[in-house]
Amino acid sequence: MAELATTAAPEFDVSVLPRKSTAFMAIIILALGFCLIYPVFLILLQSFNTASEILIGTPKWGLENWRAAFTEPRLLAAIANTVVIWGLVMLVSFPAATLIAWTLARTNVPFSHGLEFMFWVSYMIPGISVTIAWIMLLDPQLGFINIGVQKLFPSIKEGPFNIFSISGILWAHLMANGFALKIMLLTPAFRNMDASMEEAARVSGASDLRTMLRVTLPLMASPMVLVFALQLLRIFQSFEIEQLLGVPFGFFVYSTMIFDLVRKEPPLYGQATALASLTLIVVALIIPMQRWILGRRQYTTITGGFKPGLIKLGKWRWPLFGVITALILVLTLFPAVVLVLGSFMTRSGFFNIHPVFTLAHWRLVLTDNVFVDALKTTLILASTSALVGPLLFSILAYIMVQTRWAGRAALDYIIWGSAAIPGMLSGLGLLWLFLSDFPPGSGFRPLQFLYGTIYALVLVVILQGKTTGTNIFKGMFLQVGKEMEEQARISGAGWLRTYFRIWVPLLMPTWILIATHSFVIAANTTSSIILLADRGTRTLSILALEFASPEIAMLEEASIISIFLIVLTVGLASVARAFGLRLAVQHEHRLRPGHMSADTV
Repeated sequence: MAELATTAAPEFDVSVLPRKSTAFMAIIILALGFCLIYPVFLILLQSFNTASEILIGTPKWGLENWRAAFTEPRLLAAIANTVVIWGLVMLVSFPAATLIAWTLARTNVPFSHGLEFMFWVSYMIPGISVTIAWIMLLDPQLGFINIGVQKLFPSIKEGPFNIFSISGILWAHLMANGFALKIMLLTPAFRNMDASMEEAARVSGASDLRTMLRVTLPLMASPMVLVFALQLLRIFQSFEIEQLLGVPFGFFVYSTMIFDLVRKEPPLYGQATALASLTLIVVALIIPMQRWILGRRQYTTITGGFKPGLIKLGKWRWPLFGVITALILVLTLFPAVVLVLGSFMTRSGFFNIHPVFTLAHWRLVLTDNVFVDALKTTLILASTSALVGPLLFSILAYIMVQTRWAGRAALDYIIWGSAAIPGMLSGLGLLWLFLSDFPPGSGFRPLQFLYGTIYALVLVVILQGKTTGTNIFKGMFLQVGKEMEEQARISGAGWLRTYFRIWVPLLMPTWILIATHSFVIAANTTSSIILLADRGTRTLSILALEFASPEIAMLEEASIISIFLIVLTVGLASVARAFGLRLAVQHEHRLRPGHMSADTV
C-alpha cells in the first residue's frame, strides 16, 4: 500500500506521443474554451446590450440591464430564493447523510454494502420522476396521502399537505437528491479511516457516541469539507423541482426565472442576461471560497499502519437497519410504485369515478409520435455520451498526467472552472453562441444551423460529465505503473496502438463506470438543454416536465414517461455495474504485469 501511495506519475518524452504536441494542445484548449468558456463570455457581453431586439439589428451598449439586475426585486429575489433552498436542503441532509454514512461504514449494521448500493440506485432515479410521484402524493386536492387523511379523519375538510410550497420544494429536494450523493461520497471515506484512534478512545473509557463526536468526525473533517465544497458548487444547479412546484405559486429561483424570461413573448433577453450575470458574480465568489475551504488543514485517515474496525451496535443493530431501509424504500420503491399506480388511473387522485383504472394513458403514450421521438432522442444522447465521453475524458486525463506538454495547467483550469457554471447558464450561453451575429450587427450567424438540432444537444450532454470523468481517470493513471507501456514502446507499438491495447483494457472497469455515469446524466438532464431543444429534439425528461406542468396537467402521461426514464437509467446502470464487477475480476487476473507483456500488443 505504501508503494502504491508513493507511485509517481510516469512521464514520457513527447517523441513517443503524437507529433507537434504544441499545436495539438492548442487545438484542444481552443476547442474546449470555445464550447465551455466563450458562451459565458457572451452572456457577460450581451448583458451590456440594451437594444430592444438583441438578436436582431445593431447592438446598443449600456448599463440598463445591470441597473435592472440590482433594482428589479424579482431578479434579486430569485437569487435569494436559490440560496435559501440550497441552505435548507444542506441543513437537513448533510448531518443526516453523515450519520448514515458513518453507520454503513463504521458499524456492524446488517447488509451495509447492499444498503450502500441502494443509495446509488436512489441517485440514479431521475429527479423529475421523483417530483412527479410526490405531486401525485401531496397535491393539496388530489394527492393520495391527502385523500387518505381526509378519509380517515372526516373532520379534516382540506388536505393537510401541500407540495406546492417552500416546504414542499424542500421535501422534493430531499427525496430526489438530498441524501444519496452525499452518502455515496462519504461512506467510502469513513470506511477507509484508521480505527486505531477510535480504539484508543474506547480504551480510555469513552463511549461509542463520545468517540464518534470527539474522534471520528474530527478525523473525517477533510472529506466532509470536500463534500460540502462540492455541494456548494451545486447551489445553482436545480431547475425541474422549482419549475414544477414553485412556479404555480409564484416562487422563482434563478434558473426558473431565466427560463421564464427567455420563453416570454416577446423574450426578455435583457433581464435574462442581467440575472445570468448576477449569478456569474455569485459563482465567481463561490469558486475561491470553495478552494479556500479545500486548501485548509488536511487530515490523513490512511497510513502505513492502517487498521480497519467496526463498532458493534448491540441491540441497536437491527433498529438502525430498519430506519435506513425505510428511508431507502421511501427514496426508491415508494416513488416507483406511486408512478405505476398513477399511470393506470383514469384520473390521478379520483377514486370515485368509473372505471378507476384504465390502459388508455398507456395506449396514448405508446402510440404518440411525440413520445417515440423523445425516446429516440434520449437514447441517442445517452448512448453517444456513454460512448464518446469516456474516450474523451481518458485522453484528456492522459495528457494532463502522462505528458509534459505545455498548457496542461490551462486545460485543467478550463475543466474545473466550467464545472461551476450551472446548466441553465451554460444553455443560455450556447443559445447566444448559436443565435448571435458574428461579428455583432453583421447579420451573419455561422452557427445558427446547430440551434434546435440533435448535434447541439449531443455536444452539451457529452461535456456535462467532463470534470468528474476526467478527474477519475486522472486518479487511475496516477495509480498504474509505466512498465507495460514502456514494454509496448520497446516492441514498436505506436501511441494509438499502445493506448487501445494497453491502457483501455487496464481502465475498462473505470471506463464502464464513467460510461454508466454519462448515460444516466445525459438521460436525466433538463436545465442544460431545455433552451436549445425544439419540438423535434425534446427528450423524455423535457417531455415529462411539460406534461406535469400546471398548464397541461397530464400527470398520468408524465408518470408513464417517468417510468421509462427509471427503467432506462436504473436498469442500464445495474446491468453495467454487474458487467463492470465481472470485468474487474478478469482485469485483476489477466492484466497484472506478470501475466501480460508487450508481446500481446
